[in-house]
Amino acid sequence: MRVDILSKEYPPAIYGGAGVHVAELVRALRERGDIDVQVRCFGAQRDEAGTTAYADLPELAQSNAALQTLGVDVSMAGDCVGADLVHSHTWYANMAGHLASLLGGMPHVVTAHSLEPMRPWKAEQLGGGYRVSSWAERTAYEGAAAVVAVSAGMREDILKSYPSLDPDRVHVVHNGIDSKLWAADRSAAATETVRRHGVDPDKRSVVFVGRITRQKGLPYLLRACAELPPDVQLVLCAGAPDTPEILAEVEGLMNDLRSKREGVVWIPDMLPRAEVIALLSHGTVFACPSVYEPLGIVNLEAMACELPVVATATGGIPEVVVDGETGWLVRIEQVQDGTGTPVDPERFVTDLAAALNEAVSDVDRAAAFGRAGRTRAVDSFSWASIGDRTLEVYRSVLGD
Repeated sequence: MRVDILSKEYPPAIYGGAGVHVAELVRALRERGDIDVQVRCFGAQRDEAGTTAYADLPELAQSNAALQTLGVDVSMAGDCVGADLVHSHTWYANMAGHLASLLGGMPHVVTAHSLEPMRPWKAEQLGGGYRVSSWAERTAYEGAAAVVAVSAGMREDILKSYPSLDPDRVHVVHNGIDSKLWAADRSAAATETVRRHGVDPDKRSVVFVGRITRQKGLPYLLRACAELPPDVQLVLCAGAPDTPEILAEVEGLMNDLRSKREGVVWIPDMLPRAEVIALLSHGTVFACPSVYEPLGIVNLEAMACELPVVATATGGIPEVVVDGETGWLVRIEQVQDGTGTPVDPERFVTDLAAALNEAVSDVDRAAAFGRAGRTRAVDSFSWASIGDRTLEVYRSVLGD
């Protein structure tokens, strides 16, 4: 069986959970030895057998970013002819999969990592391109032989966003974690890495890792952390802002917080995995204040490093974080306009602050939650089992 996997992100160019998912899924499928997995991704050529990259078309260099994406999709689609199945990830590559399916007659499987109707703030970033990306996603989903949701919560969002889809075509296959790559590291070298980033490993800390985007809820976290004890550090591995506006908002809130307390560490760079692991391993609690999160691989990464999680009870997060066992879930009532905005933002900030304070006030309990999180990540979210479940979806659409 030849499967062509289509993605914008692929190592070394990974900036989000979708890229992590694609890289790990490809590895799991290739390790089986009975599937020819061809990867087609965006950007510069990779030095990896079975992987082809596609650059932006120079003719579209001055066009809207969404049109540049579709240009790459058109280039990619023709090379998929001959595959038994195409599997696309995110709207960036969905149209490549849809066109390839029309050209070659093979089934198209889509994995939903996020949904354009659930991210209306992207209109700030893409302008009219957001309408183009929304059209591309809808067309691909409605034409796909199967849609994979990374959580049951995500499946509900898919069927709500695209009600014409046959529910039997929408399957749940969770994201996963490589627990050998992601594991606590409290070695002397890791401790020195933490110190080099300006963090005191001997003090309590709240750690955040994520992009500066509306869905990650960073402004709510910054407001909540004003209520933390003065000796608790806030470590923010936060970069790749979606827009200048959200960056300005976050910078303003961070400057205000720094004027009132010490121990606010902002690392705007995308750090190597080993350095992220070092920071997670020396933290007290991980914070995930997202208002939209289909599953949240970042929570699994923290759990695999034995860090308990305080997270919003939204999307697929409650399928990962077990309240009172591996962390704390913060309830949220959200406006039903696709933005995920809290109905009562101040209440959400207050509840988030209360959960974080509970976590840092009892470090022994937090550590026990962290150990339980590691066990859950290892037992329930391995990539080998996720590869098996994905293969089951492939076989169902191929009639095997």
